[in-house]
Amino acid sequence: MVQGYVSMVLHAHLPYVRHPEYSDCIEERWLFEAITESYIPLIDMLDGLMEDKIDFKLTMSITPTLLSMLDDDFLKKRYIEYLHKSIELSEKEVIRTKNIYQISEVAKMYNNRLNLIMDVYDKRYSRDLISAFRKFQSMGKLEVLACAGTHAYLPLMDMYPEAMEAQIKVGIDTYKRYLGCQPHGIWLPECAYTPAIDHILRKYGIYYFIAESHGVLFAQPRPIYGTCAPIITPQGIAVFGRDAESSKQVWSADEGYPGDYDYREFYRDIGHELDYDYIKPYIMSDGQRVQTGLKYYRITGKTDYKMPYIPERGTEKAAIHAGNFIFNRQQQISYYSGSMDKPPIVVCPYDAELFGHWWYEGPQWLDHLMRQVYRSQINFKMITPWEYLNMYPSIQVAQPCSSSWGYKGYNEVWLNDSNDWIYRHLHKVVERMTEMANRYSSPTDLERRALNQAVRELLLAQSSDWAFIMKTGTMTDYAANRTRAHVQRFNKLYEDITGGKIDQQWLSEIEYLDNIFPDIDYRIYSSQNAGVYSN
Repeated sequence: MVQGYVSMVLHAHLPYVRHPEYSDCIEERWLFEAITESYIPLIDMLDGLMEDKIDFKLTMSITPTLLSMLDDDFLKKRYIEYLHKSIELSEKEVIRTKNIYQISEVAKMYNNRLNLIMDVYDKRYSRDLISAFRKFQSMGKLEVLACAGTHAYLPLMDMYPEAMEAQIKVGIDTYKRYLGCQPHGIWLPECAYTPAIDHILRKYGIYYFIAESHGVLFAQPRPIYGTCAPIITPQGIAVFGRDAESSKQVWSADEGYPGDYDYREFYRDIGHELDYDYIKPYIMSDGQRVQTGLKYYRITGKTDYKMPYIPERGTEKAAIHAGNFIFNRQQQISYYSGSMDKPPIVVCPYDAELFGHWWYEGPQWLDHLMRQVYRSQINFKMITPWEYLNMYPSIQVAQPCSSSWGYKGYNEVWLNDSNDWIYRHLHKVVERMTEMANRYSSPTDLERRALNQAVRELLLAQSSDWAFIMKTGTMTDYAANRTRAHVQRFNKLYEDITGGKIDQQWLSEIEYLDNIFPDIDYRIYSSQNAGVYSN
């Protein structure tokens, strides 16, 4: 008997890291690693479920920056080159390790896996991964959520409603461009909510979003069912709260499944360990050592001592942990359903890149989870939030509190002494963009190009990733330089446009460098016309 539901939600996001100005770029490897280790393994896993006629339900957000990069011909070409290099290295490793006990089997595993990745990417989907997500969505197995244009941190923009609206509109337009339909739900970047966003979401036809647990638990009035059922804002937007218990079981560094000693160790990579002359062709052209994805050890314990990775053990643990996850959700649902007048829903959101990249066995775990749920007689089913809303439309009205899923639950990660300097610049460019959008109602073709590029630079400067990276202390120079570069490009465009002297050659150069959102319309920043120019 079905007593409740579980909704698995994966958030797939990377900042816009396309760099044609460099022959190779470490930040582009973020994308290539995510495609190789997370996105394609997840797609292949879902294809396997379809082939075996396993009914499943999964929800996934794919951000506009990621969609744009997955569809970019320049990045597709570079990814194929990256993949060829990875396969070449794995072939050398099969030879090098052939007499090394246990390690040789792992090397063969990587070689087989990388050839499968190439087959899925180049042949099965003809280098068009977005078509895979469209396919799963059209079959009713996957629900894809929209997201803000460049994953901007919206609560720190609520003094500029036109800026928030531009992010939402661009996000939804990009979704329609690549997925071919209107989204029902949206992933707010960093699960960061401010009440000022409600009327914008309603305006653009969004029915629901997912919030951090305390965003729902501290709502007014207090939610009757906590995070076990959605609430609906006074503006009519449903809100699903993240379940804390299931989050801890997967996310926690100490208690979560990914920390199991039999799982693959992420940080021991041959790119940092093998002889420099041997590994040189497979790292950065300037000699900087980087991850190659070939890792031969398991977590083993908390010390630096690591034992060889045994793939069979990792697979076995993934199945065990999937069973444990199901058991715990059954206990939750059995407990909650006894005091509710409708079936509870347990919402489990995670970063998609956790599965495969950070947690190598993550896609296997998810595969076991879907298969066990389908084949077992248990008290819950998998569901998407949109399906749940349609089945149980009677929802308590409550106002969620401002919140995020960042450290301490509010804005501290994105506003602190490491990154507070960026906001005076971001505020100024918003004011200048609004000024230009209102001033240039009938621009020349060249002015229109410059105005549209100014919006692109503004949106890219607003990416929450830059402030986040500055706070974490990794790649801080890159994050600061990206912010400065986009602000400086915007300011030059502003001066050129308002001064009546647009540098056409320079404009063409930055249109090529920052070519995201080809259908952008600068009028989204017009005070009178915000929201009018929906596609």
